[in-house]
Amino acid sequence: MTSPLEQTLKLPCGAELPNRLCKAAMTEQIAKPGEHLPHAGHQRLYKAWGKSGCGVLLTGNVIIDRQHLESPGNVVIDAEPDEHQLAALKAWAEAGQSDGAKMWMQISHAGRQTPKNVNAEPLAPSAVPLGLPGDNFGKPRAMTETDIRKVIEGFARCARVAKAAGFDGVQVHAAHGYLLSQFLNPRANIREDEWGGPLENRARLLLAVVFAVRAAVGDDFPVSVKLNSADFQKGGFSFEECRQVVKWLSELKVDLLEISGGNYEQPKLLGIDGLERAEKEPVRESTKAREAYFVDYAGEVRGVANMPVMATGGFRSKVAMEEALEAGLADMIGIGAPLCTDPQGPAKMLAGETDGVESYAKTLRLGPGFMGPQSKVGMIKMINALGQMAWNYMAILAISEGRKPARSRGLLSLYMAHQKRLKEQAAALNKG
Repeated sequence: MTSPLEQTLKLPCGAELPNRLCKAAMTEQIAKPGEHLPHAGHQRLYKAWGKSGCGVLLTGNVIIDRQHLESPGNVVIDAEPDEHQLAALKAWAEAGQSDGAKMWMQISHAGRQTPKNVNAEPLAPSAVPLGLPGDNFGKPRAMTETDIRKVIEGFARCARVAKAAGFDGVQVHAAHGYLLSQFLNPRANIREDEWGGPLENRARLLLAVVFAVRAAVGDDFPVSVKLNSADFQKGGFSFEECRQVVKWLSELKVDLLEISGGNYEQPKLLGIDGLERAEKEPVRESTKAREAYFVDYAGEVRGVANMPVMATGGFRSKVAMEEALEAGLADMIGIGAPLCTDPQGPAKMLAGETDGVESYAKTLRLGPGFMGPQSKVGMIKMINALGQMAWNYMAILAISEGRKPARSRGLLSLYMAHQKRLKEQAAALNKG
């Protein structure tokens, strides 16, 4: 009997996806600072992921403005590419497509989540800094009307370049606290003009970006949006607001909607709460019994969406993935961290060799008991989560260099090594 995961999916634009599995976006952080181009490491990485069995491969953040990086190692498209730059992008797309997967580019702007060592005064909806300890992020500057128009143009240009480079689709990143998500969030957006205040104003930039991207790529090219189900913060973007934004997106030509949640302050995308207590959002009680973080939110959203919906975050077992599809909670399943552990994990699962996929990073912990990932001490819980993320980042680097990810280092050592690498990249960026 054929698994529902192996069924094709026809998108509203007419494109057809090979199956219902998507390699979710994970920031690669391997581009050379200052150049910000994909290179042989990106090709090696995506050739490996091309054998994953996933019908779609989503890149990590491709940034539309080099002054607003998520990481010094991001790929950037903030101008019309020359022949060398376009060739590098084409080689990246072809690497992912080498075993039949569709290669989609995720397009993003970090806004106030730009690290301070990249930009000490990044642009944001309002001059509201991140509510995080430490000195990693500067106080942002409120965007002018001209700044906002440049962002719309930047997303459209990046999408147009992605199509020209041979990518099969694009995703507009409006989740996880990046710029478009910041505009939706009333805690980050306290503007009093047409871009702030009521939800229809806070959603104006996202809708304008999607409209511009569609105009740039035409009607037959897949355009996806990644949206938070909620920020899970008191006074933040709520699930009810998410439902309304989905209704507005349904009036535009969107081919796939990915539902996620949280931001740097409240990292629900990692399956944990932040330093402040998470705000609960109404959803089916069955969430507690499921391994996936946002699948029930996706199911609720699917009821008001006229485009297919993808749920990402926490999926591990084939049974849970199939049940989500069969129950009508999602049309696509996104898998991220397990592809760092085993780039071919989903293919083995589809072939019946395993019952699911593994995330080695999730087995790591700072220590036993209260020192573990479920600690009631917020800072300890956060270090565990960041250390697990660091293992994934180091695994991505290893795969891009043709090495197997190491499983011998401790969580704190991994975290410190990753932070050192980021500092070295930032130093190289600033030196250049």
